[in-house]
Amino acid sequence: MRIRANRLTPILALAVVSTGWLAIAEKGSIPFARVGEITRPDIGELWQQPDNIPSENLFYGAGGEQDQPHGPFTFEKEDLKGTNPKFDVRDADGVKWKIKLGVEARPETVASRFVWAVGYHTDDDYFLPEVQVMGLPDHLHRGQDMIERGGIVRNVRLKREKGEKKIANWNWRDNKFVGTRELDGLRVMMAIIDNWDLKDENNAVREEKQKGGEVERVFLVSDLGASFGTTGRGLTHEGSKGNLDAYKKAKFITKERPESIDFAVPSHPELLLAFDTPEFIDRMGLRWIGRDIPRQHVRWIASLLGQLTDNQIRDAFRSAGYAGPELDGFVFAFEHRIWELKQL
Repeated sequence: MRIRANRLTPILALAVVSTGWLAIAEKGSIPFARVGEITRPDIGELWQQPDNIPSENLFYGAGGEQDQPHGPFTFEKEDLKGTNPKFDVRDADGVKWKIKLGVEARPETVASRFVWAVGYHTDDDYFLPEVQVMGLPDHLHRGQDMIERGGIVRNVRLKREKGEKKIANWNWRDNKFVGTRELDGLRVMMAIIDNWDLKDENNAVREEKQKGGEVERVFLVSDLGASFGTTGRGLTHEGSKGNLDAYKKAKFITKERPESIDFAVPSHPELLLAFDTPEFIDRMGLRWIGRDIPRQHVRWIASLLGQLTDNQIRDAFRSAGYAGPELDGFVFAFEHRIWELKQL
């Protein structure tokens, strides 16, 4: 990330969800009392004022053109965390990268560009349609079926590893930025990109060494892969992430009040997931994150998003390999959501 100068049994489970347990999930979703706009001296740990949004390069994102990866790549180790296949590599320049395979590669790359463009901390993510990885083991625990002869891997996200140290997860409900326009703006950003996987474990507090040698502490949403699809967890990952039809059809703003706005993300998961009762209840308890966001804070983030040009938005989706009608569809849907925000 680049710092600027200035995310029971089946039958019993269904019965419980339809009665008392649903209420328990909603009971935990009561939003924080609002304390108005707060300007904290340490807000830079979460958000930094963009220098000039219309001039940002959204094709290359936070890392910029100069820091993009250069193959071929050499395998180092497999990463078994999360739900998508991942492994660490080094490129021809000796830079370490984490390669993510699967359905999240494209939407995460795009999401990182929009979140970064309006001032939030993100990883340096790049997408490549094809990479060659030397020294791969004969068998990976995950993603072996995605590896072709000669170590060829297609449609991957590469995250630059810069020696940053993760010191904690941060909690949406209980953190020092609660009530600020900057945290509420991040909540809106998760809604506009349909990032429904807002578990606290997907939020990181990191210490990162800057070029001058000083150490910066940053708060970021460290996993943006569940974006540009449905508003809540679906039955399949393929249908829930990077799915144009789902993104176009998804509800965005669900309720307007004089002082606050509700968004659809994160919404309730598919009802059949109630067979996995703990998972279902946990996700129901996340629904408050998109609700009761102060209107003035929504307008603030809308004023930043409104500075993005059509070419920038198009470049963000192009950076992940989207093209043709799919590219046009995503661009139109994203721009329409910005328009909806600006009408508030």
